[in-house]
Amino acid sequence: MNAIRPHGSRPLAWMALGLATALLAGCGSLLGGGDRNARATLYAPQVAVQADPAWPQVDWQLSIMRTTAPRMVDSPRITVRPTPAELQVYAGASWAQPATELVEGSILRTFEDSGRIAAVAAAGAGIRADYRLVMELRRFESDYAGQQFPSATIELSAKLLHNREQRVVASHTFLEAVPAAGTDVGLVVDAFGDALTRLSHDIVGWTLTHGAADARRTPAVDPNAPMSLTPGD
Repeated sequence: MNAIRPHGSRPLAWMALGLATALLAGCGSLLGGGDRNARATLYAPQVAVQADPAWPQVDWQLSIMRTTAPRMVDSPRITVRPTPAELQVYAGASWAQPATELVEGSILRTFEDSGRIAAVAAAGAGIRADYRLVMELRRFESDYAGQQFPSATIELSAKLLHNREQRVVASHTFLEAVPAAGTDVGLVVDAFGDALTRLSHDIVGWTLTHGAADARRTPAVDPNAPMSLTPGD
């Protein structure tokens, strides 16, 4: 069983072994020891988001900045929280990519497939973006939360910024918690696929809606005009 101590936790929180043992009895096949040298199975959640008819069509361009996350969150290991104070990893299982890349890739594909935006790309791709989407991944874990089966839990803080004026257009924290159908790691991965689908749908719709409203209030700017620089830029 592999355990990770959350930063700043007190040693006393790790002495509740009786409760943890009782809770983990039903999911030993996921967290059990096994051969630590055995090759891990790689998992990639399946995400398929249909464009929402309510999403507006926009003619501006969007740059998606690299998603940030605490080190424990941005890991290829599939983490599970059997109790509020305890974070562990599923033995013999890993994500195909770190959590931030899974989230960022899903959101980027949803924008591209929606057909509702003039252009969208990851930061550094070279487009002249009108807006930037800045995200922080706070949670990407399987959480029992006192239930028999865990829930795929994703928490993401997002800010939409106007690129030229360097102002915050909107900010919101998204939280998805999708119960798994069982304790098997494959069922947990399926739940993460559903959670990523819901998250991508919500954040794309939110971005398009707030960006469209802001664009209506913001005077159009010649894209070929040089950007003014303030002292120190």
